Amino acid sequence: RWQKVLYERQPFPDNYVDQRFLEELRKNVHARRYRYRAVVFQSGAVVQQLCSVCVFVVTWWYMDAGMLSPQGLFGAALVSSLLGYVLFDAVDGGAGRRASGRTRWADLKSTLVFAAFTYGFSPVLKTLTESISTDTIYAMSALMLLGHLIFFDYGANAAIVSSTLSLNMAIFASVCLASRLPRSLHAFVVVTFAMQIFALWPVLQKKLKAQTPRCYVGVTVLFALAALAGLATLSSVGAVLFASLLLTISCLCPYCLIRLQLLKDNIHGPWDEAEIKEDLSRFL
Repeated sequence: RWQKVLYERQPFPDNYVDQRFLEELRKNVHARRYRYRAVVFQSGAVVQQLCSVCVFVVTWWYMDAGMLSPQGLFGAALVSSLLGYVLFDAVDGGAGRRASGRTRWADLKSTLVFAAFTYGFSPVLKTLTESISTDTIYAMSALMLLGHLIFFDYGANAAIVSSTLSLNMAIFASVCLASRLPRSLHAFVVVTFAMQIFALWPVLQKKLKAQTPRCYVGVTVLFALAALAGLATLSSVGAVLFASLLLTISCLCPYCLIRLQLLKDNIHGPWDEAEIKEDLSRFL
């Protein structure tokens, strides 16, 4: 009788197998079964980040066209930041703050230091790219914002994810665009607004997503509608295309993922590579 060993001489060739070989065949052992509503919910992170980029670009466009004053944007950003700060603590009753050991006074000092340094260096930011053509600045900003979307942490455990790189690319794009505004005050306000929407807003998103999923869904929908409304004032065609993109990501892509999961056919059996289960730390 054939045995699945190579250290004994048998009257069979080395590549011989009998009928028992396929008895250990298993299919889709580690495959995950997704639900459509769960996938749509998880796609909200991508939708919100696309809307953040859209809101930032539309806001910069309004400031560049002179339709939005830096004082008005700074006031609106300050009020929204205060509301978000209060909401961040109210969601979990301050448990996260107590666990981190960070006080409100420390947050206030960090905010004041950042605002003071940004305001002090705003004339430098304004003249930083004077020797570079405007077309090059726009191309660099578009590539940086695209890289921000690619490397952003959407919750997936992947090697390409880098929150630091994503944030740096977004801030670099904001500095490039701010340098094309008419005054240093405009540059200061745009960079500050970029820090709020690309650094602080995702933190609040994650807290809402973990603590209050229904509130997170409502905020995502309202934020998407606000981004579409702002884009529609500049280009109706762009608003339609952007709405199609959001619907594709949030509705069509999850449906395609569910359908493709049904076609998944990974096989496992005795031909798999051996896995060492024993703890080998004592040999290291």
